[in-house]
Amino acid sequence: MVILGSTGSVGTQALEVAAAHPERFRVRALAAHGSDPTLLAEQALTHDVEVVAVSRATAAQDVQLALYAEVQRRGWSQGRTRLPRLLTGPGAAEDAAALPCDVVLNAITGSVGLRATLAALDTGTTLALANKESLIVGGDIVRARARPGQIVPVDSEHSALAQALRGEDPADVRRLVVTASGGPFRGCRRADLADVTVDEAMAHPTWQMGPVITVNSATLVNKGLEVIEAHLLFDVPYERIDVVVHPQSLVHSMVELVDGSTIAQASPPDMRLPIALALAWPDRVPDAARACDWTAAASWEFHPLDDEAFPAVSLCRRAGAAGATAPAVLNAANEVCVEAFRAGNLPFLAIVDTVAVVIEEHLADRVPSKGAQPSLSVDDVLAADRWARERAATLTRDSSADESAGDRWTR
Repeated sequence: MVILGSTGSVGTQALEVAAAHPERFRVRALAAHGSDPTLLAEQALTHDVEVVAVSRATAAQDVQLALYAEVQRRGWSQGRTRLPRLLTGPGAAEDAAALPCDVVLNAITGSVGLRATLAALDTGTTLALANKESLIVGGDIVRARARPGQIVPVDSEHSALAQALRGEDPADVRRLVVTASGGPFRGCRRADLADVTVDEAMAHPTWQMGPVITVNSATLVNKGLEVIEAHLLFDVPYERIDVVVHPQSLVHSMVELVDGSTIAQASPPDMRLPIALALAWPDRVPDAARACDWTAAASWEFHPLDDEAFPAVSLCRRAGAAGATAPAVLNAANEVCVEAFRAGNLPFLAIVDTVAVVIEEHLADRVPSKGAQPSLSVDDVLAADRWARERAATLTRDSSADESAGDRWTR
């Protein structure tokens, strides 16, 4: 397998799965941004990979030096181990994704993972997809390039749906129910969120994730993106995809069938289970994670989503239903706003409010098409991504400079 985003949360856990099951998995290549060369070098030598891809070209020398330092730290003599071939530059992850292998795990964060997703699909390799953004922004482009069953979801919610749908006739599926922990602000009203700090937003009660996804989970943008992802993966209309808050995070999602039955997938919150399943799909990996303890008393709660306090899911539905480049605009604007929030330049509530402004401007500027929808290209998606980033950056700068920004963003 090839692991893209190996130094992130999903990537490191995937390597744990590989190390625990060497009889099933061999890692051929790793790709990362290059911001943690020491960890990347340790991963590369531990798993004896052939190729290391670094997207930040200026980090190439740091990674090379880290590899030599890791060899010395281990006390290995010259010639005892081979050093991996190094690929560098913006297209490095894409090149790694195109290497011959059985499965590519795309765990890159953000829309920058789109080209790597397409490269993996074009080789015919199974794509274990943790980089939901590439599917969301690529939409029909990605779906058109994928053969049936080629994309296997890694997100726990979509892994749960995929498991529950196995063997079911699509005509028997009434709706999909995506669960949400509710994040660190579950039960809060909108007014309670006006002064949220970065540390408070980063304190997720269940999952340990990267900073962008953690903030997205606090705003529930992540759940809205998952609704779009569920629509694209399983071809279920948006009006038949619900979100329900489940604080215990044991039921990862559910499928309601036309006869009134509901199939739920339950397990303790541990990403190694959906990661292992995606890597071995359709097979299961024994003891990938611990199971629920059915001998212990427990209570499971389910609550409706508060759309007034957390309007992100409704906003994502709107962008997803609009299609074309709207999801790319949504994702790009959100990434910019999350970074502005983390830098202290944007209030918490203004993240989703600003994204909504950018989405509405984009939809208002779109020329209504007559007849068939024009085909969408990768260049179209990336152009929309750039515009959204620039527009969101302008709005966040204006907000930071405006002393009355707090009043404007809480309207």
